[in-house]
Amino acid sequence: MMRYFIYLSYDGTRYHGWQIQPNGISVQEVLNKALSTLLREPIEVTGAGRTDAGVNAGLMVAHFDTEAPLLSPQGGKSLRDGNSFPLGEVGKGLAHRLNKFLPSDIAIHKIVPVKPDAHARFSATSRTYHYYIITEKSPFEHYAYRFPQPLDFDLMNEAAATLLEYTDFTSFSKLHTDVKTNNCRIMYAQWMQVSPIKWQFTITADRFLRNMVRAIVGTLLDVGRGVLTIEQFREIIEKKDRCSAGMSVPGNALFLADITYPDDVFLQHE
Repeated sequence: MMRYFIYLSYDGTRYHGWQIQPNGISVQEVLNKALSTLLREPIEVTGAGRTDAGVNAGLMVAHFDTEAPLLSPQGGKSLRDGNSFPLGEVGKGLAHRLNKFLPSDIAIHKIVPVKPDAHARFSATSRTYHYYIITEKSPFEHYAYRFPQPLDFDLMNEAAATLLEYTDFTSFSKLHTDVKTNNCRIMYAQWMQVSPIKWQFTITADRFLRNMVRAIVGTLLDVGRGVLTIEQFREIIEKKDRCSAGMSVPGNALFLADITYPDDVFLQHE
């Protein structure tokens, strides 16, 4: 049995999130079917996390296992159907075939072999999300949240900096989830202006709770428009009560942007 990491991106508009759902199509379901068809065996991918309905991924990583290696040790010859997958970038041949097979809103970037115990979710050391705010009408509004009220982004950055001082983020977690702990280590959180009408919020942590980024952004918007002070923002975190925090902003403006792993999860020749 061989294990591989698959790197992909997707537009989440028409999907009910990453994870398979009983009531709608998901990215995971589409990817499972495509890999199972091409590799001619049942394949189930495990993602590094699960994005909610409508949320996008500039980069998602998942792992899957296959009975026979896609590459032989000598020269990159496939053990299936006589195809050749170049060893220069392992799995490039399969990635190309998958991209022809998948819908246009899912793109495969590369497939790399990893150690048998490597896990897309549990081996990850950090994840980064971007959230986009626009202050005026834009033809690209679908990928941002239009918020026309005046915002003090300096104050929002001051509030965002306090996130690094805490570990329990119950106040920003969706209620009634099945996680064992609401502790996360946030390493970076900052707003940056990327165009005259567009701002990007970047947040990096070792893990994220369900709905966490969208709840944090909604609460920071309350700071930016003068509804909350910095001290009140701190109090919301310390209350550990989702009802005390701000609204959950729309998912269409949220992008999973990066996931990092230690070098030792990859096979040596990678």
